[in-house]
Parts: sequence; structure tokens; C-alpha cells
Amino acid sequence: MRFRHGILGMMALAALLVPPAQSSGRLVRVYGDVAAADRVAVIVPGADITLDTFDTGSHRPGGAARALLAEASRQSPGTRLAVVAWLGYESPPTWSLDVLTDATAREGARALRRTVTGLRRETRAPIALLCHSYGSVVCAKAAATGLPVADLVLTASPGSEFPTAAFTTARVWAALGTNDWMRFVPKTRLGPLGFGHDPTHPAFGARLFDAGQAGHSDYFRPDTSSLRNLARIALGHADQVTAPNRTPP
Repeated sequence: MRFRHGILGMMALAALLVPPAQSSGRLVRVYGDVAAADRVAVIVPGADITLDTFDTGSHRPGGAARALLAEASRQSPGTRLAVVAWLGYESPPTWSLDVLTDATAREGARALRRTVTGLRRETRAPIALLCHSYGSVVCAKAAATGLPVADLVLTASPGSEFPTAAFTTARVWAALGTNDWMRFVPKTRLGPLGFGHDPTHPAFGARLFDAGQAGHSDYFRPDTSSLRNLARIALGHADQVTAPNRTPP
């Protein structure tokens, strides 16, 4: 089945992409026409996202999707970009034990794989996963078992259990803003706690891009270097992505 332009088509696709065992805390919203898109981006958020906060600002999935579309349209008006704002898992509270372990991420990774599989049935356009904070743990786990995506972006990541970017055939990108408190979080694993390797460390092998002075919630904020680079990745303009001025700590 192919989904065309219009509200009904987007609603039908969103229903397909939400995991079948969804709870009241999950939501997938599609911006644009996936079937007609030249490129597709999936925004995977981290902790503290609920249905009530889904659209509250560019630091939430809905607002981030709109900001990304606006920036992509400014950079490349002729490119048809569809954006999927994905809350397909139970986003853990920031102040909880769940956010320190990968149990929730494992469930999220299974749901994300189902979503990407559903997207791939609807389009042959390259897909980019844009993953923030705890969402980067979800994305890395999903990609490690094979995922048909062109780009995997890890921003503000608390760490990855996989030692290098070679765990996936996608281009792997990483960024950490200079004002992001995540830079003070140890990238290690101790028993069930923590997530392991730092994606912004040179040994990890990711392509680093400039996120400027972004704080933890600023990566999709309009008129920032982080959003400009995220849009370039989503559009497939890898050669236009700018590197950070310095290596993150």
C-alpha cells in the first residue's frame, strides 16, 4: 500500500509505524509525504518525553521536526524531505534508574527496527536517524543488528556499548555542544549501569560535526550550527557538514 499526500495518508502511515503494543505514552507523527520524499529523517528523542510535551519546543520531537523541515527548506528548497517524529518507546524520566541502564533502550531498539522496516516498505529514499541523548542508545542498539539507514547521528550521547562506528554500514555522526552537561557524564559501563564508549572520541570512528555552544536541549534550536548540520545530514549533503572547532573532551 502506498500512502499519498494528505492528512489521511499521514495518519495511516503513522499508525503503521507505531509498535503494535503501543501504550498511551507512545506517539509517531509524520511530517511530509514519505512515499514521495527524496530523503527521510527520523528523530529519536531521549528522556522525559511524554504525549503532553511532544510538541513543546524544538527540544521535543514535534518541534524538532518542524525546525528541521524549515531549515532543510531554507538550505535546499527543491528537496522533498519527510520527517518522522518518533516516540515509539517509553521515554524514561531523567531522574530515574531507568535512564542509567539500557533495559528501556533494548525495548526501544526493537520498536525502532519495526518502524524503519515499515518506512522502507513505503519508500526507497535514504533514511537518516537523528538521535538525541538516551535516544542515541536506542538507535545504536537498533543499528547494531542491521538497519537499512544511510546515516546514524548520535548527539549528546551518554555512551555506546559498541566500541567503534564499524558496528553499522551507515555513516555514523556524533556531536556534543560545548555547553552540554553531558560532557561531564563518564562514558563507561559498570555492571548494568552506564553505556560504554564515547561516540565523540576519535577512537570511536564517528564523523564529528559542529554543534557550537549547544546545551543539552539545543540541538534543533533554529539558527544554530547544530541544526544547520543536522539538516545537511538529513538532506544527504555530507560534504557540506562542518567539523567542530575543537575536539570535545
